[in-house]
Amino acid sequence: MTTAIDDLKARARILHRRALANDSAALARLGALDEPLQRRHCLAAVAKEAGFRGWSHAAAALTGTSGDDFGELLYPRGSEAHWNVWSASYDEARGIRQQHGGYLLAYRRHFFIADEHFIATLGLDPADPDWETIGRDWVQPRDAAARDRLYLKLFRARLAA
Repeated sequence: MTTAIDDLKARARILHRRALANDSAALARLGALDEPLQRRHCLAAVAKEAGFRGWSHAAAALTGTSGDDFGELLYPRGSEAHWNVWSASYDEARGIRQQHGGYLLAYRRHFFIADEHFIATLGLDPADPDWETIGRDWVQPRDAAARDRLYLKLFRARLAA
């Protein structure tokens, strides 16, 4: 089964191949490089496109080894049109979600509760069973594999190859 990290690695491989073939769009995605093109440049570019600072940040967020910064993937530009409840504290956000429902998501080091319309705007199905499997809590999911499947669905919905 493909994981979210596997998906980003595959996107980096495709970008690397295209850049080596002098594809102008691929080269533009990479920007100016001060050294010969390497796969790590493509991994960093793909991670940034996914809303992370770089590859190590993406890997830490996706594997759950660093729960302090989730990047910007879950709150893309244009999302401010939705009404969400924000919190700087995970415990406070978890309590709000438990009382009022919704989906507990993260943006960088902040937490917010979103409704099903926001989830649909992300390109995900709010009725996907994986939401219940993770307890509608992206930050501390009951099942990390279910969150990984949601990450993968999110990448496929929002990122170009």
